[in-house]
Amino acid sequence: MQFSEILGQEHIKNHLTRTADLGRIPHAQLFVGPEGSGTLAMAIAYSQYILCSNANGENEGENQACNLKFQKLSHPDLHFAYPTVTTDEVKKNPKSIDFITDWRAFVLQNPYGGLFDWYSVLGVQNKQGEIRVDDAQEILKSLSLKAYEGGYKIMIVWMAEKMNIAASNKLLKLLEEPPEKTIFILIAENEEDIIQTIRSRCQILHFNGLSESVITDALVTREGIDSKLASKLAHQAQGNFNAALHLLHDNDEEHPFEQWFVTWVRAAFKAKKDAAAIQDLILWSEKIAALGREAQKKFLQFCMEMFRQALLLNYEAPSLVYFEPKVDKFKLENFAPFVNGNNIQDIFKELSDAMYHIERNGNAKIILTDLSIKLTRLIHKK
Repeated sequence: MQFSEILGQEHIKNHLTRTADLGRIPHAQLFVGPEGSGTLAMAIAYSQYILCSNANGENEGENQACNLKFQKLSHPDLHFAYPTVTTDEVKKNPKSIDFITDWRAFVLQNPYGGLFDWYSVLGVQNKQGEIRVDDAQEILKSLSLKAYEGGYKIMIVWMAEKMNIAASNKLLKLLEEPPEKTIFILIAENEEDIIQTIRSRCQILHFNGLSESVITDALVTREGIDSKLASKLAHQAQGNFNAALHLLHDNDEEHPFEQWFVTWVRAAFKAKKDAAAIQDLILWSEKIAALGREAQKKFLQFCMEMFRQALLLNYEAPSLVYFEPKVDKFKLENFAPFVNGNNIQDIFKELSDAMYHIERNGNAKIILTDLSIKLTRLIHKK
């Protein structure tokens, strides 16, 4: 992974290469940034810079054999941990190492890919991904061995907020007494979801979402599209290069979130005067409940963003509105008057509560039906 291939984040690139050149490499770092900001790509490039003893701010030089190993993410002193689930092949106690072939293919295809993309590779269905204590034990085992090339060993923990308590406690002991010449790079989107004792032992670097100009240039040069379309997609992506790629390739056939949202709010709107619409809400709840839990949570997050976009339009802030509906006869400006200061907090609370209960394995059909009935009242609140 070349630093020149990483979009934006120039100040972080400079900081990491400069400290590595000076030999001031912290034993534990936490990269925090939103999806599509390049945290994983940066961690891999930084690992290559250290393990291959590269210099002058780029991953090229005399150690060509070492750099070539990173083209397939096969360097023996680079290790990964990431959320997994049981599958038909791994029926019990899944660990990251069990899925390393899929993981390498996933990252090499798109190092900006998000958690939901990885879950799609795994086929999580109704399961929820975790980094478990078995992973932590595997980390301990991997790092206790002597470095293959006699230098550093690096462990990248992607989506570190998905560590369960047992895994977190075991990793904490490693961070407190790290093996010699060992570097931990934790990557997270939600810093607060990582236990404080782990955070306190890491040097934290915050990544910002990418600028529209950076995403636009990347789409033009890498995807070969015209600048006008690239600029439009960059605006809609809101700093997330992975989202820009999904928008470009229209990767929503399996999960048409917009269509589900429009069906939901239309039924909720009619239900106040038409009792028959309640049946539509129940059918909708059953349909969404049939999805996997990760898809349900992502859809509810999408709903929150749709309500937020409508509120911004209602409050006459069109420059902040990036969403362009594709569903027939659904216009955001017509929906916006029903989202206001009197109901937005309650709507967000109900959506957040629904996500909370789904994450804790509540009955999705009951949760979503309850949410739908509450929406019929809230959407008419003035």
